[in-house]
Amino acid sequence: MTFCARVMGIVFGTLMLLLAVLITIETLIRKFFSLSFGGIDELGGYAIAVAAPLAFGVAMIEQSHIRINLLHMRLPTAVKAVLNALAALSLGLLAAFLLYFTAHTVLETHDYRSIAQTPWATPLIYPQAVWLVAMSIFAVSAAVLSLKALLLLIKRDWPALNQRFGPASASEELEAELFDLKQREEGAQP
Repeated sequence: MTFCARVMGIVFGTLMLLLAVLITIETLIRKFFSLSFGGIDELGGYAIAVAAPLAFGVAMIEQSHIRINLLHMRLPTAVKAVLNALAALSLGLLAAFLLYFTAHTVLETHDYRSIAQTPWATPLIYPQAVWLVAMSIFAVSAAVLSLKALLLLIKRDWPALNQRFGPASASEELEAELFDLKQREEGAQP
């Protein structure tokens, strides 16, 4: 799953960097030459639609989403484990709903042969098909993690549930940050 998260993160980052470069070029061309490509906003919408589910998947796999665990850390181990499992399962249900909504939208677009109401008049089936692929990747990742959480819940393996699906403690977060800092410092040295 870590490899999958890394690939999704690279694709997400690449899309956002390309979008930033295109927006910068568009802005400079408008400023200095009074010209426009007339569709960068359209491309931006497509990039965000594809990148968002990839970012969701990375945050889910890497457990890098923000959690406020003030109450959570004071609960008994079994209660924490059940709550962590419920969080993973509810995220899996959300991903399934989003996939259903995305597939429904793509099928409607196909049926109506919808085009973008922009200067490019892009047939929406193409960018929406890529959106569907990205959402499918997120949904499959969420389903795999939900299944793992459910199996651990059925086995009542509280330590494993808390380890895999629980928020990191302050000391674990500090340790991870120090490790990242060390990696960056080693990478910067000739």
